[in-house]
Amino acid sequence: MAIFRKRRGTNETMKKGAKLITVADPQSVVSEQFRTIRTNINFMAVDHKINTLAFTSANVSEGKSTITANVAITYAQSGVKTLLIDGDLRRPTLHSTFNVRNNTGLTTVLTSEAKEINLQDVVEESGIENLSILTAGPIPPNPAELIGSQRMRTFIDLVKSHYDLVIIDLAPVLEVSDTQELASHLDGIVLVVRQGKTQKQAIARAVDMLEFAKVRILGYVMNDVSSENAGYGYGYGYGYGYGYGESEKKGFLSRFKR
Repeated sequence: MAIFRKRRGTNETMKKGAKLITVADPQSVVSEQFRTIRTNINFMAVDHKINTLAFTSANVSEGKSTITANVAITYAQSGVKTLLIDGDLRRPTLHSTFNVRNNTGLTTVLTSEAKEINLQDVVEESGIENLSILTAGPIPPNPAELIGSQRMRTFIDLVKSHYDLVIIDLAPVLEVSDTQELASHLDGIVLVVRQGKTQKQAIARAVDMLEFAKVRILGYVMNDVSSENAGYGYGYGYGYGYGYGESEKKGFLSRFKR
């Protein structure tokens, strides 16, 4: 669900950036729901520490970039030193969200032949305490090869040593192949589902693909949920992660296969 309704399937977030309600109105009900998402993710980290976290969706225009940015902000606001990375190299939004240039970024890192990476050359301050950002950079001709490369995994290992938490906005699972490749090397992933837009079969297919890649699915965010009080709001529900049984897995899928 979008904080502010927009036409679905448009490039509005790419052009104008995501709505940062957690900055504009941190005491709002919606901001509190983002903090609830953060809390639920933390519960999943009791037995499996989470240093690298990604958000994705089945298809485009489901609100994942808005949710990713706002959840990252709630972590920073709680004192966690956070790096937010735009890993959607086809439809980048982070530079528009934080109103920064996008002439350098993740693609700069991944296409460089330098043996050592100076984070100060590519990482920018967001203007929010404890939150740094890495934009996507120029759109490359081969995003799948870059995101799925060994250099990307090496870079993730590097930034993990400099930040308490690394959050990545990844491309939709059913649109590209690189999301599965990278997600399998992360500590967890959250699937964004848009009520009234995402088809049940698409969600089930996305979960199957992530499972096949041995991705640790932490749960899902149900987006665009109707609310009697606010008109619309964010909702969060658990999927399943390592340690969950077959019944929990079936329970998650059954929400979308009825």
